[in-house]
Amino acid sequence: APGYTKINMLGTIPFFVDGETKMTESCGIPMYLVERFGPTSMRVNPNEPDYGAYLNWITHADATLTFPQTVFLRFVLQEAKKGLQEAGVAYAKWFIARLRMLDQTLSDGREYLCAGRFTIADICVSFALLLCVSLGLDEKYGPLQPQTKAYLERLKARPAFSAAVAEEQASGVAWNEGKSKL
Repeated sequence: APGYTKINMLGTIPFFVDGETKMTESCGIPMYLVERFGPTSMRVNPNEPDYGAYLNWITHADATLTFPQTVFLRFVLQEAKKGLQEAGVAYAKWFIARLRMLDQTLSDGREYLCAGRFTIADICVSFALLLCVSLGLDEKYGPLQPQTKAYLERLKARPAFSAAVAEEQASGVAWNEGKSKL
């Protein structure tokens, strides 16, 4: 959007502002929020058995699940004229293969990824899954395993998800009308 790089020099989404704090990393933002505004059950504490899994899922979401999709997005959709579509397609297929750990974890019937409750690890992983669906990777290179698809549907059914989607849409309208809070 015109003018966005004046606010966020990277031009990327998300972009989060809290006073003087400005953040661009999708998994760093929820970590900041639970630490800054907690305590909350959305955070797994260091003394809990699933603390390591919690940290791993948060970083796995961006480094392992979202990254290959951004290569697809760039070389197949945004910069197709560069002739690197084959690399983008290879990374899309690699993304589907990288879902193995998620598929295996969810195969025991658990509702959430760790600590027996909804945490920011679920938020981070859900972003990668939502990106996959929005890019059509699940249909073209998938499908998602039944337990992973059911997990995503459970997360999307949460009232807070609906509220976040509504806020995202309102924010887009406000930006286009020059009424953004940024």
